[in-house]
Amino acid sequence: MDRWPTQQEWQAWLHDHAPKFLFFARQKARSDADAQDLMQEAIIEAAQRNAWQGPPPPALVFATIHRRAIDWARREDRRAAREAAAYEAQPGFWFDSAVEERERAALIQGAMEKLPAIYREVIALKLWGGLTFAEIAESLEIPANTAASRYRYGLDELRKLTRGVLK
Repeated sequence: MDRWPTQQEWQAWLHDHAPKFLFFARQKARSDADAQDLMQEAIIEAAQRNAWQGPPPPALVFATIHRRAIDWARREDRRAAREAAAYEAQPGFWFDSAVEERERAALIQGAMEKLPAIYREVIALKLWGGLTFAEIAESLEIPANTAASRYRYGLDELRKLTRGVLK
């Protein structure tokens, strides 16, 4: 792209991708407000890395969220107790409150929260982020085969956690 992107191009890109980025940022952050800040900073950083030649590739934004989250976690440990209380107070952390099947959403949310983080983040990127295993691998800085394995193992764990309840 040889020109500055238009406001409409940015808005369309954000409309398509921001919910996925925010969902992934929520996996990494300790509160919804931190997730929103993390996502915004990651989008700006990724756009700068893309030399402002248009909206950055989604995989670059996911990778930036991942790296920034690690930095944030190191800085924010002193606020862990307060933020843990805020996290517990957020019903619908995994799903939007508009989801019709609230009981099913609550069950899946609980199961996802019980998964190890390495499975949870791959499942989130694959199912909600729409990334390929190659893009997940790039975002998390792991081999693609590891991403695929973590996805399979994570789904197996989800099946065990929801067995007999979901059909």
